[in-house]
Amino acid sequence: MKTTILYIEDNEQNLYLVTFLLNAKGYRVLQARDGREGIEMAGLHRPDLILLDIQLPGMDGYATAKHLRSNQAVADTPIVALTSYAMAGDREKAFEAGCTGYIEKPINPGTFLAQVEEHLKGRAFDGGAP
Repeated sequence: MKTTILYIEDNEQNLYLVTFLLNAKGYRVLQARDGREGIEMAGLHRPDLILLDIQLPGMDGYATAKHLRSNQAVADTPIVALTSYAMAGDREKAFEAGCTGYIEKPINPGTFLAQVEEHLKGRAFDGGAP
């Protein structure tokens, strides 16, 4: 079974680029376009990693992260904020909400996969790519 990454993102261009890069590396990518859909998909599919945009319609990424942390099915799943929020305090706010990592947009395609893999280290997998 492939390593599964859930990407919660409402911007189509970002969704396409990140999904393309992850698929090319052999990851299975699930897509959710808002926080509520992401919470539902996370509980249903139990991904190995969640990439979470902060600026989401309806429920923002901070609230989404808090909901994910309260869901026993994914409470221990790494959540990485993947966001253009880069002001002082934004990183800390993401960690306080329950994120375990933070990657700033725009992403660098040359280093992005290494950043993602850093957050997957130590996770137990059933084999498959990667």
